Amino acid sequence: MVRFLAVFITVYGLLNVYVLSKVRFLLPDRPATPFLLLFFLALMVLAPIGARLSESHGHLTLARLIAYPGYSWMGLVFLAFWLFLLADMVTLLAKWTQVAPFLRNPVLKSREATGFLFVVVAVLFLHGLLEARSIRTERVTVVTEKLPPGVSRLRIVQISDVHLGIMVGERRLENILQAVERAEPDLMVLTGDMVDGNLADGEGLIRQLSGIQPPLGKFAVTGNHEHYAGIEQSVAFLRKCGFRVLRGEGVNVEGIITIVGVDDAAGQGASDESDLLASLQGRRFVLLLKHRPQVADGSRGRFDLQLSGHAHRGQIFPFRFFTGIRYPMQDGLHQLEGGGKLYASRGTGTWGPPIRLLSPPEVTVIDVISPDYTPNENL
Repeated sequence: MVRFLAVFITVYGLLNVYVLSKVRFLLPDRPATPFLLLFFLALMVLAPIGARLSESHGHLTLARLIAYPGYSWMGLVFLAFWLFLLADMVTLLAKWTQVAPFLRNPVLKSREATGFLFVVVAVLFLHGLLEARSIRTERVTVVTEKLPPGVSRLRIVQISDVHLGIMVGERRLENILQAVERAEPDLMVLTGDMVDGNLADGEGLIRQLSGIQPPLGKFAVTGNHEHYAGIEQSVAFLRKCGFRVLRGEGVNVEGIITIVGVDDAAGQGASDESDLLASLQGRRFVLLLKHRPQVADGSRGRFDLQLSGHAHRGQIFPFRFFTGIRYPMQDGLHQLEGGGKLYASRGTGTWGPPIRLLSPPEVTVIDVISPDYTPNENL
């Protein structure tokens, strides 16, 4: 933990120094200005840590008061860093080459030009706030011959990475669950990271989630944040919400589908699904719930569909290019070698900064259908 905090403070601090060096250009040239900027930098860098510490000690109101400005500033810093880095790179390119010589004009370093770039950052941030609250319904169809006679369509609704806590609460959850209800699912699944912190005042959240009662039930697996928040309290919360939490086990649902769920790799007891899947192979459709969009070599060909989340598709552009290095199948539907498919959700909530940019949140509707299914048929 100490090492993580040291890396976080160093990296995030340097990002702030870079962005605030641009802010300094817009402020009055007074002796107190550097000290005020340094004080503000220290507050913003330490705000996420202060919010987490306050939350862990049960001071939820204080945690929210710190988190909202702290994480909002983090989002602004991320956006400003990439925009000013791009501007600096273009300026250097123009300086070293004969391409677009007008970019070398000193006017580009004027107060007006710098102010304009900060206006762009502010507009992008406001757009990100709206995008984070605009739930999209993504629809996926999987054709299979493994549904039992008399069942030609099974509708699964997936949510993932909601991150309920001090930043995502009842109002956001209400919008998510409205999208779930509109889809009229036969069963609902959660692919991890529902919990993100202390949910001591989570009774309202429990009531909301308990109100969703698909005919075939609700199933969940843990994500890394359930382990960070405390695995026992996280699992207890999910069970109170009506989820059956699958932790290295499979379940036969009404003779229609087999659902297998495994703990996230962040847990010390995280299980390898390969042997479990091997024991459950048969004629029934096998659905694997796994938080991270990765496939174990021994699992290939042993399930029909894996549902995952975790990467958020980067959440804020252009982070998708970095998360994509670690998780190449970070969003969308992928056909797997050896058989089966993997679908990775962009996530339904937000982590950290309360914004999304070019990665809108989603509720995913997966229709598993037989080859002879016609749209007017139901389960």
